[in-house]
Amino acid sequence: MTMVIQPRARDVGRFAVRRILPVSRRRMIGPFIFFDHMGPTRMPHGGGLDVPPHPHIGLSTLTYLFEGSLFHRDSLGTRQLVHTADVNWMTAGRGIVHSERTPPEGRDGKMVFDGIQTWVALPLEHEDDAPSFHHSDAADLPVFQEGGATLRLVAGSAFGRSSPVPVYSPMFYLDAVCLPDTSLVLPPDLGERAVYVARGAVRIGDTPLRSGQMGVLIDGDQTPIEVAEQSRLILIGGAALEGKRHIWWNFVASSKERIEKAKAAWAAQRMGQIPDETEFVPLPDFGG
Repeated sequence: MTMVIQPRARDVGRFAVRRILPVSRRRMIGPFIFFDHMGPTRMPHGGGLDVPPHPHIGLSTLTYLFEGSLFHRDSLGTRQLVHTADVNWMTAGRGIVHSERTPPEGRDGKMVFDGIQTWVALPLEHEDDAPSFHHSDAADLPVFQEGGATLRLVAGSAFGRSSPVPVYSPMFYLDAVCLPDTSLVLPPDLGERAVYVARGAVRIGDTPLRSGQMGVLIDGDQTPIEVAEQSRLILIGGAALEGKRHIWWNFVASSKERIEKAKAAWAAQRMGQIPDETEFVPLPDFGG
């Protein structure tokens, strides 16, 4: 294993998350440039996650929940409730605006919310695509067994199977629920590969991984993931994209010029409007 990434606490819409990517030592895993674990937490009565309208360029967001629900709106007019094990896949392309909120039925103080949000950077040929949105129900995703692991293929292709989520470059995203004493090998032909421990504990070679940590595998190495106790893992990766990607706030691009144009467009409120939502989040000041 090349490295272990430690989680960092961040606040998103008055909600604590564990941020894994990006980090200074490892900006991307395949096309994945951002990785947050949201929760698990019980939503307070009358409260919840409230991320107001904000913009994106140059990426696809992938929202996947272990538990709970989330309501998505965007400037395409999409209104979509995502439930446990569903996939919301929103492609920003040249620009989109969206919000994410706990639905009214999740604000009764009973809902536990737990899930992963990732950003998948777009290859050069798709950076300026028109924005789009795709939703897949949990029942649409391939589920299969590998030894003592039950795998759900959230996006991309792996183990001879493909998800219906319309990805733009070779990648994989697997949700693995593993019984104790499971041994799982990620095929070396998947490109760059990483293992995130959502809960439980595993060992890869001589390196232990506990809940909240991500281990980045050596290219081509077939050292098995040894599961010490019942665990839930998110396995991600894929082919590295061509060239460097810049990330600033919610913008991802192959050039700083694209990001500057997006900043100007958002400041001028020229990136679209979500129907029935009027909030506007100003550009952040990161101190230069």
